[in-house]
Amino acid sequence: MSNSFQLDRRSVLKGLAGIVLPLPVLEAMGKEVVDKTPRRFCALYVANGMALPHKKHKIDEWSWFPEQKKDGKFVFGKPTEPLSPFRNQLSFLGGLQHANGPRNDPHVCSDMWLTGAPLHDPKPGQYNTVSLDCVIARHTRHECRRPSLVLSIDAGTGYMSRTSTISYDRDGKPIPAENNPRQVFESLFKQTRGSLKAQRQELSRRLKLVDAVSMSAKTLDKNLGKADRQKMDQYLTSLNELEMRLKASEKWIDIPLKSQDYSILNLDANPETDPQTYYRTMYDLIALAFDADITRSITFMLNREDGMGISDTFPLKLGMKHTHHNLSHKSDKAGVTEWGKYDRFLSEQLAYFLKRMSEYKDAKGSVLDNTIVLYGSGASTTHRNENLPTLIAGGANMGLKHGQYWRRNGARMTNLYLSILHSMGIEADRFGDSGGTLDSPIFTA
Repeated sequence: MSNSFQLDRRSVLKGLAGIVLPLPVLEAMGKEVVDKTPRRFCALYVANGMALPHKKHKIDEWSWFPEQKKDGKFVFGKPTEPLSPFRNQLSFLGGLQHANGPRNDPHVCSDMWLTGAPLHDPKPGQYNTVSLDCVIARHTRHECRRPSLVLSIDAGTGYMSRTSTISYDRDGKPIPAENNPRQVFESLFKQTRGSLKAQRQELSRRLKLVDAVSMSAKTLDKNLGKADRQKMDQYLTSLNELEMRLKASEKWIDIPLKSQDYSILNLDANPETDPQTYYRTMYDLIALAFDADITRSITFMLNREDGMGISDTFPLKLGMKHTHHNLSHKSDKAGVTEWGKYDRFLSEQLAYFLKRMSEYKDAKGSVLDNTIVLYGSGASTTHRNENLPTLIAGGANMGLKHGQYWRRNGARMTNLYLSILHSMGIEADRFGDSGGTLDSPIFTA
């Protein structure tokens, strides 16, 4: 492949994508750059909302949101009590909603959770918009081996309003999720093993294939109409993304992964038989990936909306009487209490994750100190898309001040997302329909 063709090809791809490919952080860049503390983001999604009892039930202690105070501090409800050891590393945010939420079908709350898109009135040829994690991945991908990691209880993308992913690319298309612990482990931690020569040969082959397809596509593009040309532009952009991932892989081939202890992993964990072990194994994989700085943007969809997928049966496996989706429709005292007990189970798994993240150390602080963890749902109760249950953890070295329960009815979720971007060091002017950053003392960056 000639140098002149490389220059010509890259100018076309840059024109389509408007981006360049920076080098990964290498020791040759100097100690100041190498020692720069990573900034990471992790989004954890819970379907079907959270237990929020009606006042008439007189069971405020089973509310996911804190309903009581003591000595001027919020009191954890029973559903979130397992998180109490991390009081100073997390905060609750109440009253949040997407401005487009009430206009959208309430069943699409997972589709729009990280985007805030007007799914009720999409642009022609487009359903969704880019998700927060993908914006972060585009700004951090040159610093790590893998731009992002998309995980879910069910693999793939699912389908509209019944998705099995919460991640959407810049064209608003769903990004398939991975759900098999062993396959996730192999893709993350065994990619550098084997012959370097064989890896380089495979990388060279794939790059040549991308070049060939790109050239053929551009030749074809000259003979296409406007609509097809737009589709071809999207296709060429995706090829550009693939090429950059491949070239980034080449930069990391000679750099060994951080030495880690994988003995804690149960790669055969099966959600059908043991939901807790499965969740904890997936959380371990996330923590290890962050600790090794393999990626800085991860999403994990813990369950799906409207009774879809294996996770709907988890409450039954835990000895409860109802499925997860069924619980989300309960309005009686006994039903809401059971729902709160399932929320508590999920909080126990989150507490396990936060503990793992706090145990791994960066050059400055813990991995948790340098990671913003967003945990929440796209609905409050029974498909209501307002007062979205939201918890933020970590990020102490990114300017976050915790131990708070902040609430403002009608505050925009996209304002929260813009605040997260700024805390990540990404100086975006807006995200989606944001009207500015969130006016909350949690964010000081």
